[in-house]
Amino acid sequence: MIYIDPPNWPGHGRMWSHLISDESFDELHVFAAGLGAPPRAFDGDHYDVPAASYAEAVRRGAAEVGSKELVRLLREAGLRRPKRTRGTGGP
Repeated sequence: MIYIDPPNWPGHGRMWSHLISDESFDELHVFAAGLGAPPRAFDGDHYDVPAASYAEAVRRGAAEVGSKELVRLLREAGLRRPKRTRGTGGP
């Protein structure tokens, strides 16, 4: 399953969401590519998605969850990566 949190994260003059999978990075990369997210938006265990793409992600099937729930799901799936090891396993 793919999950997205609300666009509550500021950066580069925009607001951002995080997009994750609780199944695999392959599932996440396929979904993100279909959404039009560039590979550089992958941050080791999630994609940073601009607020303008939030509704489209939900329309395509991403489940809306809060930020704390998103991190919990990622940890329970065994896909959470510490910041120092992010950047590996990209598309």
